[in-house]
Amino acid sequence: MADRRDHRIIDGKAVQQRLLAGIRAELEAAAQTHPVGRLVSISIGPSPEIEVYVRNQARAAATAGLPFEQVVWEAAATQEACKRKIAALNDDPSVLGIILQRPVPAHIHVRSLQSAIHPLKDVEGMNPASIGNIVYNDIALAPCTAAAAVEMVRATGLPLPGLEVVMIGHSEIVGKPVAFLLMAEGATVTVCHHMTRSVAMHSRRADVVIVAVGKAHLIGPEMIKPGAAVIDIGINQVTDAAGKVRILGDVDTEAVREVAGWITPVPGGVGPVTVAMLMRNALTAHRRQVAAGWLEPARA
Repeated sequence: MADRRDHRIIDGKAVQQRLLAGIRAELEAAAQTHPVGRLVSISIGPSPEIEVYVRNQARAAATAGLPFEQVVWEAAATQEACKRKIAALNDDPSVLGIILQRPVPAHIHVRSLQSAIHPLKDVEGMNPASIGNIVYNDIALAPCTAAAAVEMVRATGLPLPGLEVVMIGHSEIVGKPVAFLLMAEGATVTVCHHMTRSVAMHSRRADVVIVAVGKAHLIGPEMIKPGAAVIDIGINQVTDAAGKVRILGDVDTEAVREVAGWITPVPGGVGPVTVAMLMRNALTAHRRQVAAGWLEPARA
């Protein structure tokens, strides 16, 4: 495992704790004028995989001072029944934000449910309206993983205006939003994907390389400019020759950190910061709900 004391390693847990401390202070101040509601985590059917994410979110919410409620709907729940329940949460002023855990059962259309969450309660930034707003430089409620990647770039201290960034991967919830978020900050962004003729040609000239593909150790040191920042979003389960399951990123961390100026580890890099971005989105949601007149002033 990478030595976290290495100055090249960006410690996601440390970044998370710094962010959560600031978010808690701002939420405590906001609660003086308008009550802060709870986050509601929705799982459709039980899932051990989901439980890990829910526990991490609950811990972060506690650190930020946010009430957190976990609900598990029946796995057999219909699409329409789920939409009705989401509509009820949208109308409940005591609910600050709604988190739809994934994966969902095969009969559920996840994008339709994400669209059913009101944009002002969409703390995950997954409603198509939230993602679309990024095109217009309204980046306050961005998808959490994409926002976390940008936050990790900030952690390097590199100025974003004019920065040359290569985004490898162009998914709707990570790659594309990352590109728009960074462009909103003045960076020059190249997006590479499976049809890009030579990814290395682009990545070797970049000040920052961000990777979200889902292929273990896709990126090696020969693809990185010396001193560049490398942000690894990939999470891949790999079974080694001894039968042990390991979590690897899309970047060969041990090899690349000898070339890079900064690099995020997997695990312990972008993941913890993604959870912090969820809490930051909750703070933004509270502010916007107040501005929209949704919340009654706090009683003296």
